[in-house]
Amino acid sequence: MKVVLCGPPHSGKSCLREGLKQAIRRIPNAPYPYVITACPDGEGAWFSETASRNAEEAKQLKADYKGKFTWEFAEVRAQWVRDTNEQLTLVDVGGKIDEKNRLIMQYATHAVILAGEIALITEWLKFCDELNLKVIAIIESDYKGVCDRIESETPILKGSVHHLERGEDVSSRAMVQALAMVLVRLCRE
Repeated sequence: MKVVLCGPPHSGKSCLREGLKQAIRRIPNAPYPYVITACPDGEGAWFSETASRNAEEAKQLKADYKGKFTWEFAEVRAQWVRDTNEQLTLVDVGGKIDEKNRLIMQYATHAVILAGEIALITEWLKFCDELNLKVIAIIESDYKGVCDRIESETPILKGSVHHLERGEDVSSRAMVQALAMVLVRLCRE
């Protein structure tokens, strides 16, 4: 499975990615959640750990590592997605519906849509449909919320996750746990 974490900018995709990775790693006999960072925002896999230790250092390093979303960058990430043979790969893409993300996402098999603005989900559903990606979760990112909400688990996991904040461990949140279980179950089918 190659699962794209997608949605509008500033929805918390990188925070969700890190929490999801940790939640999956705690599930007995779960596949290793291999992560591909396919957006040049400077928030690679190292970022969350650094932010939890020292927010200012993380901010400075992010500024140093932030790059441009060039065609060369997109082509390399698309190759990574195409060529990975891990049982479970999470692909963190940028927050724009454009040709560069289309190039990267075309090699994925599934999608999780995370959006702070519910109204923007429809355009991401359409984009995923154009790429023949099976959407397995639609999650509202409720930054000011105080708890998660799970509305349905099948056929698509739907609900909200609260307060996705850089440097915070979100792996024990109800929605993150539910999504981790969905991904592991699909890998086992």
